[in-house]
Amino acid sequence: MPELPEVETVLRTLEDRIKGEEILGVTVRYPKMIDRSPKAFEAALLHHVFNTFERRGKYLIFGMGDITLVSHLRMEGKYYILPDEAPLDRHTHVIFQLKNKRQLRYHDTRKFGTMELIKGKPDLMQFHGLGPEPFDPDLDAEYLYSICRCRRVPIKTLLLDQSVIAGIGNIYADEICFAAKIRPGVSCQRISRKKCAEILEATRTILQEAIRCGGTTIRSYTSSLGVTGRFQLQCMIHSRKDCGVCHGPAKTRRIGGRTSYYCPVCQKSI
Repeated sequence: MPELPEVETVLRTLEDRIKGEEILGVTVRYPKMIDRSPKAFEAALLHHVFNTFERRGKYLIFGMGDITLVSHLRMEGKYYILPDEAPLDRHTHVIFQLKNKRQLRYHDTRKFGTMELIKGKPDLMQFHGLGPEPFDPDLDAEYLYSICRCRRVPIKTLLLDQSVIAGIGNIYADEICFAAKIRPGVSCQRISRKKCAEILEATRTILQEAIRCGGTTIRSYTSSLGVTGRFQLQCMIHSRKDCGVCHGPAKTRRIGGRTSYYCPVCQKSI
């Protein structure tokens, strides 16, 4: 699933390529993906212009004056910018007709992605119950510690909770736990204020570097807009057979239904 760095990469690439583009038509090939009828969706977007580009957690937010288009890529969503005459793939589900005989196409093999239209500009601070952004100055050790004290879930489960911190997914949660030298299965209630500060420092460092690298291309993710994520070359534990520091064998366990990677030597169980 695209996580914060991948979504940020897609957003900035789209901003560079389609900012100021007018929507001349919309074709919806899979109506369950949108929040209204295809005709109403097209009518609401017709002749609107892609003006602003923002991200909240894993959501892409396109401002168009009096209306906002919100897109979530879910597991496999990708955007392509292609000429009108390019063959249509069976996994292309929404097509935005642009000027200069170009189309913005949304491709999703699993059909889990969503699009919704909101009148005006949404309050991003309260958006869909998301917690603070990882780079929000108000996100500090005391905030994280106050939540950890009340939860008995593994720390990785907490990091994946979008209502606690927005944007972290499976790959980066593993890397954050590794950098903070804590096993992903450790109960939140056992984590100190000091360790919370270390977790947040690791979160910001890793996400900033991943954004710089254009995200992580693991399994099927690519920005699909001419940008290939390079952060997978820097992963220290996720999807590795060995630890990136001590080179001992990496271990895996299921946490919250997700495969989690950790090093039994470098990461402590507290």
